[in-house]
Amino acid sequence: MAEDEDIFLRAKQRTFTGLTEDEQKEWKGSFFFIQAADPQLGLMKAWREHDCDGGGDEWADEVRLTQQAVEAVNQLNPRPKFMVLCGDLVHAMPGTPYRDGQERDLKVVLRGTHPSIPLVFVSGNHDLGNTPTPETVSQFCRAWGEDYFNFWVGGVLCLVLNSQLFFDPSACLELRDAQEAWLEDQLNRASQGPGVLPKHILVFQHIPLYLKTPDEEDDYFNLQRATRQRLLERFKRAGVKAVFSGHYHRNAGGLINGLDMVVSSAIGCQLGEDPHGVRVVVVTANQVIHRYHSLDDLSVRGMDEDLKKLLLA
Repeated sequence: MAEDEDIFLRAKQRTFTGLTEDEQKEWKGSFFFIQAADPQLGLMKAWREHDCDGGGDEWADEVRLTQQAVEAVNQLNPRPKFMVLCGDLVHAMPGTPYRDGQERDLKVVLRGTHPSIPLVFVSGNHDLGNTPTPETVSQFCRAWGEDYFNFWVGGVLCLVLNSQLFFDPSACLELRDAQEAWLEDQLNRASQGPGVLPKHILVFQHIPLYLKTPDEEDDYFNLQRATRQRLLERFKRAGVKAVFSGHYHRNAGGLINGLDMVVSSAIGCQLGEDPHGVRVVVVTANQVIHRYHSLDDLSVRGMDEDLKKLLLA
């Protein structure tokens, strides 16, 4: 087995504290997880040099920041149930220079994640290409795991989606249709059965449904309005509690009609005023409460005390 395969095998299997999937469908009390996004190795130099179409020939800054994130998460007590990376793992597009080196170095850093913390990988536009193809999707799956899937943890159903199949599926219509059929089945089962109904349903994808309001104009950083409205209606009907995303490299989103659209800024390159950071998400029987923590604060002080108290309630 290659030296980095242990952590990615763990990610693909998503073996949460050794429990079976049936056991993970049972609610056993409050827990928390870490949502991160856009380590995007290579973007920081490319952004500074106004050459974002290039792959970025340096990524030491992103390696250092991702290492800081891993170390900060490892020292949390208790440890999170899992850590999810919501896309744009690296900056270099499929088939371009620097891609292999960026993926290799990111895996080296992530290998340092504590063995008790499963990793969940979400595909982003830089991971698949802005217009994905069956080949680029297959490449991602070989490197990081499935591009869409579900998992249960602590009585909560989590759905990981390939948002590029919503944004521009023109080169892989069959893959889009397969995800659509799968998603419809997952939402129907989660809301109607048969089987155990989840305490909450959470969705993870790279591109946000919207940044501020559901009726905002189409933009590079959100999903098109027709697609957005269709997904919002399906999610609300099924009782989805929150959708977690990245892509924007700034914090945004909002709670509207009971569905929380959570847009988290980046581990890596910041395009606004937010610090490099990750989001701590506490799941209780009735709520999903989250707060963005800078890497510096999380490293020094850990998660906020009021969030810790929710775990004890």
